[in-house]
Amino acid sequence: MRILGIIPARGGSKTVPGKNIKKLNNKPLLQYTFNVANKANGLSDVILSTDDEAIMEVAKQIGLKVPFKRPVDLALDSSPTLPVIQHALKFFMNKGTHYDAVCLLQVTTPFKTSEFIDKAINKFINTRADALISVQKVPHKYNPHWIFKENGEGNLELFTNEKEIVTRRQDLPSDYYFRDGCIYITKTEVLLEQNSLYGSKISYIESPEEAAINIDTMSDWKMAEDYLKSQGN
Repeated sequence: MRILGIIPARGGSKTVPGKNIKKLNNKPLLQYTFNVANKANGLSDVILSTDDEAIMEVAKQIGLKVPFKRPVDLALDSSPTLPVIQHALKFFMNKGTHYDAVCLLQVTTPFKTSEFIDKAINKFINTRADALISVQKVPHKYNPHWIFKENGEGNLELFTNEKEIVTRRQDLPSDYYFRDGCIYITKTEVLLEQNSLYGSKISYIESPEEAAINIDTMSDWKMAEDYLKSQGN
């Protein structure tokens, strides 16, 4: 199976200015994801999708392929991910290059490993899913059976619409997950023909705790720095 690794990295980050190429422990953030993607056996090619000249220059310096410049209308704060992936696929299709699936790897989750990427790809292939996403288990305190919603009358009711709350943690159903943004893998036909990032059959892989550190704010950046220090880096 030919799988295209796409690293999306647009310019204009507001919460952490210049985030994608800001140096984390003397390396541009972008480089962490590229280094492991480049070593993953399951990826046929790895490319960058960006609208930003400075990011493109850093990518070229570290050896990351930049086959095109992303259109401005796909690099806005409001731009969804799906059209960004479709744009890349169509670029290669117009050149006669076909990929069976895409593996989207976010720059903002820098601590995934090549082994984790390959494990995700193998599960995606073996389960014959439309898509695979990386997830973590929902902490007990956020379990849907302990979540309330306002009922429009100034009172609360259970999110699950149950009449009685589960009082003991041990009695909570435990198999709830949230996507952590680390890895998305989707079949090309689902992306282009169904116009979907997920399709109808979604497989999953649980991320190691460090792999799920997702840098969106300066406090997240500090968490990433602290993690590296704890590893002696």
